[in-house]
Amino acid sequence: MGETGKTKVGLVGCGAIGTLIAEAVERKLVVCDELILYDQDEKKAEKLKSSLRFPVVVVASLDELLRLKPKVIVEAASQQAAREYVGRIVAEGIDLIVMSTGALLGLNVQSSKVHVPSGAIGGLDALSSAAVAGIDEVVLTSRKNPRALEMNNKEAKIVYEGTAEEAARLYPREMNVAATLALTVKPAKVRVQVVSDPKVQRNTHEFKVKWRFGEMFLRFANDPHPENPRTSALAAWSAIRLLQTLLLKDA
Repeated sequence: MGETGKTKVGLVGCGAIGTLIAEAVERKLVVCDELILYDQDEKKAEKLKSSLRFPVVVVASLDELLRLKPKVIVEAASQQAAREYVGRIVAEGIDLIVMSTGALLGLNVQSSKVHVPSGAIGGLDALSSAAVAGIDEVVLTSRKNPRALEMNNKEAKIVYEGTAEEAARLYPREMNVAATLALTVKPAKVRVQVVSDPKVQRNTHEFKVKWRFGEMFLRFANDPHPENPRTSALAAWSAIRLLQTLLLKDA
């Protein structure tokens, strides 16, 4: 609760994912009293506010956002923003949903206030359970249309093979899936292959897991967000679902 008794949600980043989350608030899929928008490009925040009828406040800094005491903040900006802001938000005792999960790989954040949505994949409950018993191998293959990778190849082409940590660093907006898997199965390592495939219209993620008592194979084919082909629409909806849950906590 904020100082005025209102339940407030803060949103850092007013791009494709931030807009979808704001629209969910507008449609009352997320129940709160006020939405606080912050983007380094204040024009983006003002543009999003102008498209909404819901009570919205635009702030010019993270400090101003924190002073308004939102119950939950959603980071939907960038790995750089997440790295800069996680510590400050957690220190205020505010629940934080991190969309740019690659940032968390380089931070030793131990806080129940930091939440990672499932993003463009699922099955993380089973994976985290298997990780407790012991995981032998995780292999992720992600296929994206070349435009999602800012490429123009005419044939399928492997553009990356290596670790999840490096994939998240090289493709900070496109490979949050790899980071989310790495955080879920830690200390096991995730091997990643990224394929630029012009025949693929959906962002497709397949991962194979060998663990102490069996194997798993999961496949997800998600429509890209219409305004940002690098992002799956499911990623935003996973944040919306998590936001619903956190707002009900201690309500």
